[in-house]
Amino acid sequence: PAAENLKKGSVIFSGFRALGLYSNHLSHVVRYHKKHREFYIVTAVGNCFHTYNVKKLGIVAVSNALPEDISCLAADRMLVYVAIGGKVSAFARNKEVVHMYTGHGADVHLLLPFGDHIISVDRDNAVIVWDVESEEEYLQITFDKVSFEVSAVMHPSTYLNKILFGSSQGGLQLWNVKSNKLLYTFTGWPSGVTVLQQTPAVDVVGVGLSSGQIIIHNIKFDESLMKFQQDWGPVTSLSFRTDGHPVMAVGSPIGHIGLWDLEEKKLVCQMRDAHNTAIAGLTFLHGEPLLITNGADNGIRVWIFDTAGGGGRLLRSRLGHSAPPTKVRHHGLNGHHILSAGQDGTLQSFSTVHERFNRSLGHGSINKKKSKKKGLRYDKLKLPAITTFASESARQSDWDSIVACHRGYLMTTTWNYQKGSMGAHKLEPKRFNKNRALSVHATAVDITSCGNFVVIGLSSGHIDVYNMQSGMHRGQYGEDKAHSGAVRGVSVDGLNQLTVSAGADKLVNIWKFKSRKLVLSIDLGTSPATTHLHRDSGMFAIALDDFTLNVLDMETKRIVRKFSGHRGQVNDMAFSPDGRWLITAAMDCTIRTWDLPSGCLVDCFLVDFAAVSLTMSPTGDFLASSHVDNLGIYLWSNNTLCSMVSLRPLPADYEPTGIMLPGTYEEGEGDADLNTEMIEYESPEQLDEQLVTLSLLADSRWKNLLHLDIIKKRNKPKEPPKVPKAAPFFMPTIPGLIPQFAPSEGSNQGEQVREVNNDPVGLLKEMGPSGIDAELRGLAPDMGGDVSVLQGFLKMVASMLDSKRDFDLAQAYLALFLKLHLRLISQEPGLMEEASKVSEKLEETWTSMQTLFNQSLCLLSYTKSALL
Repeated sequence: PAAENLKKGSVIFSGFRALGLYSNHLSHVVRYHKKHREFYIVTAVGNCFHTYNVKKLGIVAVSNALPEDISCLAADRMLVYVAIGGKVSAFARNKEVVHMYTGHGADVHLLLPFGDHIISVDRDNAVIVWDVESEEEYLQITFDKVSFEVSAVMHPSTYLNKILFGSSQGGLQLWNVKSNKLLYTFTGWPSGVTVLQQTPAVDVVGVGLSSGQIIIHNIKFDESLMKFQQDWGPVTSLSFRTDGHPVMAVGSPIGHIGLWDLEEKKLVCQMRDAHNTAIAGLTFLHGEPLLITNGADNGIRVWIFDTAGGGGRLLRSRLGHSAPPTKVRHHGLNGHHILSAGQDGTLQSFSTVHERFNRSLGHGSINKKKSKKKGLRYDKLKLPAITTFASESARQSDWDSIVACHRGYLMTTTWNYQKGSMGAHKLEPKRFNKNRALSVHATAVDITSCGNFVVIGLSSGHIDVYNMQSGMHRGQYGEDKAHSGAVRGVSVDGLNQLTVSAGADKLVNIWKFKSRKLVLSIDLGTSPATTHLHRDSGMFAIALDDFTLNVLDMETKRIVRKFSGHRGQVNDMAFSPDGRWLITAAMDCTIRTWDLPSGCLVDCFLVDFAAVSLTMSPTGDFLASSHVDNLGIYLWSNNTLCSMVSLRPLPADYEPTGIMLPGTYEEGEGDADLNTEMIEYESPEQLDEQLVTLSLLADSRWKNLLHLDIIKKRNKPKEPPKVPKAAPFFMPTIPGLIPQFAPSEGSNQGEQVREVNNDPVGLLKEMGPSGIDAELRGLAPDMGGDVSVLQGFLKMVASMLDSKRDFDLAQAYLALFLKLHLRLISQEPGLMEEASKVSEKLEETWTSMQTLFNQSLCLLSYTKSALL
């Protein structure tokens, strides 16, 4: 079974949840809960969907994961419908699938709930009307794809059993789906219909076209009431205000929203850059001045219309990275905040506790004031994405606490975590005299644990030191350069004694932090790719270009571990807080855990997308990872904190198995069986004959033997014992069919057979202090004992000392024995001889123990003084 268990993914980590995922390119759905009197938003995120309340944008539920990504989303009062490929599933309680509809031969791209039915349209132009409860086809409508390819579908308000279809050729058709009859064909317009939306007026429909035109059309009389044209491309979504203002909102593919007044027939306001990507969906809440939007930029925004000018202001939002995060690091000591830099150029902080503590530190800019005036879309001052950063919470309330390197930039930027924005300084060495043609850029960065200094490595091989408070240049390492190649990693130890750097010149250099003198240079033989220092233990991990790992001990300044096994470039590394594990992620899609004390690989699992960055919580409860082409940050819980996990070295030919990336909510107990079989270890009574072993009995059984007379005196009762009560009038009986009298306690009914314990030590172990005292007193001749019995007792103590077991009991029994019979022993030569033998044994055992104690104390004091 052990070999079988090894194949079950990870032993240490199990998927917990994903952070920072809110929305993808599919339109959201708004639902109203009558009982709660509350609106909810449903958004699709990969292979599951999320439900948020509009009031606080708090996540209410996450659906169970589907085998593939969701391609279409819709909902009615009771159920949420999702399409994956040609299958449609209905979810109840926002969680589990209750119905499945299979019958489409192509991918479903449109869904419309319609009373007790659901209508689905696939890419082959097949329209199927399903009965929701029975999961059976009620009706199938076929359209000729050449003349009428269905591109939009809606149910006109008050039109019983009627559905309006829009086509990519520009025409409309009204069908009665109960009788399967085409009622009317609208000639339509020269460009394709992208959106059909009911207006607040009966018979009037909003039609969005791929030309960017919006037509308000009366379907009763087949006439257009008004036409509008937007300049931003096809109409992606439409919504109408129902709170007394005749306003229509129109979404565009470039993230702008146009607001049109339907009475004055003109554009009232433009909401530019509402999203960085196309507006996937927009909905005015019924009877409220609130507009909900979502987009593929991984954002949900709620806008409120309460200002003059007709525009909406942002009321609340949930925003993640709109491009994959490339670097994640825990910030602070409680493990609640994860800083994340993404390819979208932003730096964000995600809370592992609650989404309301998330914050975005914004986008890097060369001149923040100027770029604020211009707007980010047209900003030439925008900085490229952050490649790596370092943060330190020690002085974050006094000055900036984060330093970041940007792709291809020599300048590094500081960021202020508390203000949630870019900081005061842009750190750039003077030596290049702002010569951009040299194409030198910052490659590595570290902040000292005190938060006062930052050390920055460049692609030219230079390493500079700056002051964090003033931003002043404080010196450089090496006469001219620190390395003859690009710097791949730089770190400062926990006490600001040493700086360690690794360069493309295959060298690891250790420097004095303050004097900046070179202490030692180590040739690695291969160029390092990335490095990571664990400050508490002084372990410096180096990933090399040949996919192997080296661990350098800063104390002894030697390479103490070498690991090989990855089959792709190592992207990132993390240490467990105690420094025992090194966790590595590589392009071979594995995440491996190496045990440093034993030098073994103890855990390895595969993920679908290679992890590009890893960070372990300072409290050790979670590992966080970010992955290629994924917008989320994924948390993995550490199983060893809450259950016994047996870690064994994995064989060299171990083939890892895959684990799905965790969902966005706490998963069920699905991974509980991942732990390998525990080996039940039972300790032998004595580990080795050289060792002295204690009895493990409770102290009260032997510690008080010498002071028993004092204890008895102290516990003497103040009153004489009371006379027992008279026997009861009715004799007690035993319950049962035949009445029997219960035996009195004195009678020995049914002779109880007791096993006789021939081992005297075993007998004494079972007794309490008073019993032992009575037994030892009974050994004296005047108490019915004999000199030979006393001699036998001393021999028993000698044999206990010989076996080196029950050392504590031997001492206690001997002490009481001497206290009781010392005078008698001194008068009997036979007893004296035996006593002196015991004395010699005691002396011998104690001397060897004293030596062992001294050795241990000496080693302990050395390690204490050497490590400080």
